[in-house]
Amino acid sequence: MAQTVYKGDTTPLSVIPVPGDTYKWEIYRDSTVNFATAPADTPGTTFTFPGGNIGPSVNVTWLDKGTYFFKVTALNITGCTNNIKIGIIRVKENLPTAVIADPAVICAGVQVSLEITFTGIGPWTFTYTDGTTDWTGSAGMTNPYTLIITPGPVTDTDYWIKSLTDPNGTNTVISNKVTQKVNPLPVPSAIHHN
Repeated sequence: MAQTVYKGDTTPLSVIPVPGDTYKWEIYRDSTVNFATAPADTPGTTFTFPGGNIGPSVNVTWLDKGTYFFKVTALNITGCTNNIKIGIIRVKENLPTAVIADPAVICAGVQVSLEITFTGIGPWTFTYTDGTTDWTGSAGMTNPYTLIITPGPVTDTDYWIKSLTDPNGTNTVISNKVTQKVNPLPVPSAIHHN
């Protein structure tokens, strides 16, 4: 069964080591080759081994989306092998993210304007909250996007995005939280005309 990760992720790969054996990891993108004899892809543009590809445990950083096949070859103390393990990793495009800029201070009840910068591919739909109520919004293809909340709050209020969806999928890792600072309205006073 294939493991699914996202572009930019680093995946640990490991086998249970046998004393005296050494291990070499290789990555392929072509599933039609003979993994026992064909040379592997060269690290660099689609993946890297940050700590090298030798040992019972390695890390692979995925630089491009696609389906990858990993192979680990175990060599015994004489340099011979008859032990190869193959696996599949599917790398998907990154999930979208959102960052909300710190808003300007407003007066109580005035509409809120939150500027949101998205990553990924528009259109975006999202769920945002003040911690009590959830709302949904959509940004079309506009980036950055200005979200207008009206009527505005009467006290300082936090806002953040709970989920964000683009054509690549839905990210439920919350955005940064911003606090909308609110100045109270002045106390009404009588106006006298002389």
